[in-house]
Amino acid sequence: MKKVAFAILGCATMFLASCASVSTSVGKGQIFTDITTGVTATSNPLGKKVGHTQAINILGWIVTGDAGINVAAQNGGITKISHIDQHQRSILGIFAQYDVYVYGE
Repeated sequence: MKKVAFAILGCATMFLASCASVSTSVGKGQIFTDITTGVTATSNPLGKKVGHTQAINILGWIVTGDAGINVAAQNGGITKISHIDQHQRSILGIFAQYDVYVYGE
């Protein structure tokens, strides 16, 4: 019986150690995170175009996407970046999403 209990405890520990997460300087909630923050700004004037890209993390086991600034700029047809925002969402460490928004002309 003790072996079964230790096996279950070991599996639970491994499962919880691989949680989906987002990193942020603002912090993250243990239950729910949904924040938008500015990443950077340039001296270029505020543009009318916006490019978007994202990456997704499920349980820390499946991570997919390309949330790069260059990809977001290409998706929006932007050659002169004015500023960049990021949006981060996480639910119970099970699911996390990271979005990048690039603004410019």
